Amino acid sequence: MKKFLYSIFVGMMILTLSACGTGDAGQSVESTPETLSETGTSSAVLEQSESSESLEVSSVDEVSSDIDIAEEPENTFRQISVQFGENTVVYELNDGTAADSLYEQLPLTIEVEDYSTNEKIFYPPQPLDTNNSPLAQSGAGTLAYYEPWGDIVFFYGDYNENPSLFELGQAVSGGDLVSGMSGTITIDIIG
Repeated sequence: MKKFLYSIFVGMMILTLSACGTGDAGQSVESTPETLSETGTSSAVLEQSESSESLEVSSVDEVSSDIDIAEEPENTFRQISVQFGENTVVYELNDGTAADSLYEQLPLTIEVEDYSTNEKIFYPPQPLDTNNSPLAQSGAGTLAYYEPWGDIVFFYGDYNENPSLFELGQAVSGGDLVSGMSGTITIDIIG
């Protein structure tokens, strides 16, 4: 009778550990078949325990895949509008520190100037931090910062790359209007 009660007790412990999801439960089930056979515990209890363990593992896998999906970062785009007269140009900023520095200074109402035959410029109130900022390498539609002079550049034509010219973003709409930009402009965050 004592052996029978002991066998039932061991079987119940295995089921309890499997249901609790302890990391050692799998080891206990795998390492106890000999012990269970010696005590006379039926293989049905062992199979029940192993079945519970597999259900537990599949539930954990389902939960962890749900967590992975939930933790994926959303794509957030920082867009700014540049308004002049009745026109609006929208730029999407990159994730460089220079773009961050401009973004933190917005909104701005400022005078824009012609420079050369391919760009409009203005001087922000504070210099931009260019650490961890990409160099400007695209053509028309590029929003850039020329560090030596401290000016922000709206390119409406091609330009030569320069190790002191950092990209802030690209025009996503209205880029063809930049050549007509003049006077007072208002730059603000969208959304």
